[in-house]
Amino acid sequence: MKTVIIFDHPYTATAGHNVPHHRSFLAALLQSVMTRLKAENNEVDLIDLHADGFNPVMSAADLSNWRRGQSTDPQVADYQQRLLDADRIIFMFPVWWEVMPAMTKGFLDKVYAKGQLYQADSMKTKLTKQPKIDIITTMSTPNLAYRLLFGAPLAKLLFRGTFLKTRLWHFKWHNFAQVEKKSLAQREAILRDFKL
Repeated sequence: MKTVIIFDHPYTATAGHNVPHHRSFLAALLQSVMTRLKAENNEVDLIDLHADGFNPVMSAADLSNWRRGQSTDPQVADYQQRLLDADRIIFMFPVWWEVMPAMTKGFLDKVYAKGQLYQADSMKTKLTKQPKIDIITTMSTPNLAYRLLFGAPLAKLLFRGTFLKTRLWHFKWHNFAQVEKKSLAQREAILRDFKL
């Protein structure tokens, strides 16, 4: 089984080693997920957006290509092919201002593009393997407040506005709220026990 992980954090996937001023719980979680997947004989393909220097901005030239169903650049074409080959797709990112960071949004805008990964007329996905999609996030907002006070905007944007719209049915969201307030033992337990 091939799993493609799209990782979005400014510190990159290298930030999982608890180095002061260059550490991220999300990167540590990425290492844990990758280790577990490989132990289960999964082929893991990591797309590290910041390490790759991905440009999330849709330029006028990009939009013109997007409207014609053409890849915006070779990097985008490479990402698209990798997604077409995936049995599972995992998005990992921190939640900022109640939604995904610009890199993840730009990835969806430029890579999950009409004519390339979904049909322009029917909105039906071209991901014929119907990959299972997992979203793994961290956020400072408490879970209850995020769902009740803010209305879980991420669920609306990704699940209803992207995946369901293009007929990708198999998805799950794993959210880790207020990790910064958890003890070291609690964080270590998450890293040890989390399973997809």
